[in-house]
Amino acid sequence: MEKQTIHSLAEYGVIEAVQWLKLGVETIGALIIGLGILVAGRLFLKALLARQTADFTAIRLTLARYLALALEFQLGADILSTAIAPSWEQIGKLGAIAVIRTALNFFLSKEMKDERAVTSENHINRRAEHGASEG
Repeated sequence: MEKQTIHSLAEYGVIEAVQWLKLGVETIGALIIGLGILVAGRLFLKALLARQTADFTAIRLTLARYLALALEFQLGADILSTAIAPSWEQIGKLGAIAVIRTALNFFLSKEMKDERAVTSENHINRRAEHGASEG
């Protein structure tokens, strides 16, 4: 009887620890999103005040980086929630959430890569035009 009690207490302790860890990881993800919004908001206001509103690509990329990182933390928290004796319903929910978050992250990363390529190409073209006008 005593072994079962010790086992039950240990299991309860592990479950509690994982739930606290999940909460911490979710909190970190939320803080990253909040920080990303603040940073992108500051850049946006700076662009508005400087009347440089033609291209918001850099601001979008900044926010996208924060969102992509936050999605990784949120997915980690979801995985933690099913790490201890999951039911089939929890596994199904995790699967759906994982697919959605992974797809969001994939398309966000793809968009960031595409935008970086366009920005880099535009920068090279401007430098080439500037060099041609000097020569």
